[in-house]
Amino acid sequence: MPKVYIKTYGCQMNERDTEQVARMFTEGGYTVTGDETEADAILVNTCSVRDQAEQKALGKMNKMGKIRRTKPHVVYGFMGCMAQSRGSELFASIPHLDVVVGTQKYHKVFSYVDDILKRRLEMRMDQPEHSLRGESVCDVEEEAGSQNTIRDHLTKTRQVSAFVSIMQGCNMRCSFCIVPDTRGKERSRPISDIVDEVKRLVDQGVKEVNLLGQIVNLYGRTEFPIVARKSPFVQLLEAVHAVDGLERIRFVSPHPIGFREDLVQAFVDLPKLCSHIHFPMQSGSDRILQLMRRPYRHEKFMEICRNMKSARPDLAITTDIIVGFPTETEEDFLASLETVKEVEFANAFIFRYSKRRNTPAADMDGQIEESVKEERNQRLLQVVNEICTRQHAELVGKTQRILCEGLSRYNDQRLSGRTSQNRIVVFEGDIDQCMGQMLDLHIDDTTGFTLYGTQRAL
Repeated sequence: MPKVYIKTYGCQMNERDTEQVARMFTEGGYTVTGDETEADAILVNTCSVRDQAEQKALGKMNKMGKIRRTKPHVVYGFMGCMAQSRGSELFASIPHLDVVVGTQKYHKVFSYVDDILKRRLEMRMDQPEHSLRGESVCDVEEEAGSQNTIRDHLTKTRQVSAFVSIMQGCNMRCSFCIVPDTRGKERSRPISDIVDEVKRLVDQGVKEVNLLGQIVNLYGRTEFPIVARKSPFVQLLEAVHAVDGLERIRFVSPHPIGFREDLVQAFVDLPKLCSHIHFPMQSGSDRILQLMRRPYRHEKFMEICRNMKSARPDLAITTDIIVGFPTETEEDFLASLETVKEVEFANAFIFRYSKRRNTPAADMDGQIEESVKEERNQRLLQVVNEICTRQHAELVGKTQRILCEGLSRYNDQRLSGRTSQNRIVVFEGDIDQCMGQMLDLHIDDTTGFTLYGTQRAL
């Protein structure tokens, strides 16, 4: 039985795409392995949002090339956003590369790899006519309906939470972002298909789903009608909420322009929606937001945050912030810093601006020195960490309801779960009794970023 190794870089959407590819390989008779040295096919699912992710993927693929010295049949492939962006030029960078597959062709990865591997295993490698050359595949073309191919799962035993891809692509064209080029235009799946997928997951024991989209709350806006003043996304939330056995719903990542009254009201009407939103701000400066081509202003972002906290008082808001965007001044940076303090984000992912090919921001005057980006990154990170530490300290002595996800990541003698606000709680318990259960825990302590609790007596 052949084995496939898949390394994933980037976001939750990449993880979901990798799961779909892995499912197709298992259905084709392969075993998924975590050890690249024993694999017959080696795949890297790439990200292009930041240069660091691309460099890691290239470095990993180069390093794994040495496996071919002892296993000449091994098939190597890049898939995902960097594959889409760079296409056939990757073959020049990675001499041992065989397959490059873009973001709309995940469903074809298995057939491309399997065809090459079968030919190699059948050929006698000592015969000169059986050369490895001429077997490469590059497929980065658009394909209608490709959003509907990310629908199958490779669920683990007693899996509690799962990602569900509801759409692909983005139409926004922010000046710093390469996603519209790597993922294409917005394309959404039918509500009925998504609900059926959620039902299958619940039948397998899943209690929580995380709905994924480049701009998830713009789901269906170009394909499906508004009904009773509710957007397609809110209609989808209501339909998923009605699935029996499902305990929690999360989604990522929304955009301010899609946060209208119907979505705010959903947090009042739909208790299965978790009390957490990841809400990318990018900058607290109106001047920088305009340069970023973000179609909202700081006050609008703040208004949405206030409305959301009013609708769900225990809501935790996390965000993305870019520091060092071209021409960013100290005043612009301080606007972001003050917004973090005012909103009191539960956490923030802070990114130093990174040039992306073929994006307007890459050619802007006023590029910021890396040392300045790093200094601003550290200052902002310190404030975020202080807020997070204080918020966790305020929970000590209180009771928090969690969904037990299984063993703690760093201590297999303990269990862990997440609150509705997406905070991790570590506790002692019997995994057979607790796994997949909603539990009330008394919070005893915190390290600042992790909570530690004790089960409440029944």
